[in-house]
Amino acid sequence: MKLTAIDLFAGGGGLTVGLKEAGFHVVAAVEVEQHAYSVYKANFPKVRCLKQDIQTVSGEDLLADTGVKDIDLLAGCPPCQGFTSLTAKYRKDDPRNELIFQMSRLAEELKPKAIMMENVPGLMKKGAALYGQLKERLQKLGYRLTEGVLQVADYGVPQMRRRLVMLGGLGFEIALPKATHALAPDDDRQAWRTVRDVIADMEEPLTLAAAKKNGPVEQSDWHVVRTLSEENQERMKAAKAGMSWKEIPENLRPDCHKGDYDGFSNVYGRMTWDQPAPTITGGCTTFSKGRFGHPEANRTISVREAALLQTFPADYRLDTPYMEHVCNVIGNALPCDFAEVISTRCRMRISARRSNSVEGGA
Repeated sequence: MKLTAIDLFAGGGGLTVGLKEAGFHVVAAVEVEQHAYSVYKANFPKVRCLKQDIQTVSGEDLLADTGVKDIDLLAGCPPCQGFTSLTAKYRKDDPRNELIFQMSRLAEELKPKAIMMENVPGLMKKGAALYGQLKERLQKLGYRLTEGVLQVADYGVPQMRRRLVMLGGLGFEIALPKATHALAPDDDRQAWRTVRDVIADMEEPLTLAAAKKNGPVEQSDWHVVRTLSEENQERMKAAKAGMSWKEIPENLRPDCHKGDYDGFSNVYGRMTWDQPAPTITGGCTTFSKGRFGHPEANRTISVREAALLQTFPADYRLDTPYMEHVCNVIGNALPCDFAEVISTRCRMRISARRSNSVEGGA
């Protein structure tokens, strides 16, 4: 029998992909945002996904109509905007920051064998007080916690993305997995996966306007890009792979990037074929919001290419007609392959614990 799992803050389903690939039976999920919910349900129609504020969801609600009484793994990626380094202004009173406590509340109600939480590394600093309270609550419930900041490229994801991972077993520890990939490969680790590994063979995408002429864009494969302005077309032609906007001649730069400006360097840039992609965000098809230019073509990466770099399956349905929303769903996701690695670690430890209990009682 497969172990059971619940995906809190499910988004478009990146974590659920990983959970299922790791061998879990995902029985329930929660997602309040309409477009993320639509994407999730398009791909996991059999999962009981509640479209409501998680603060109004009880453990009983989650288990209703699932046919199960016990949960092996409670997993979640709470909203991280209040803690990320990309946040221009940190608001300590941002109500989203408190959502991490839904992990401990539902853990108390459901008493899962294990918990798994992912977030941005900033939670340990900007959110240190809240994070400390969360750990204290979980430890009082009997969970033995392990935590660490992991680089997803070290686990086979073709992208640079650092994430805080916290694992906890009810009365037992779950060690973080060892890295499987590295910049300098050795006997134990393969080379980092790169942009070339993932999107080199992609055909030229359509613009959004052209894609809409073929019918509802949500029914396409979303290999779609935005139409660049004339100014950005010239900037794209001048941009060099892996370099910052400073390589663009000053006369082509936006006014805010001229003169002595020394702000964000990772914008108006191109990806590099033989390196992992930069962190994929909700701005992944917007040239001004990151190093999202294609390594060679005079365009950004497409929506589908961004999804592939997040390791979503090639046939994953992106069921929303709005480019802004589909990009946010992709950028907010936990990379599927990374989710699988972490979930597999949990499954192995829970299974071993269960086997030991059975043997001990025999």
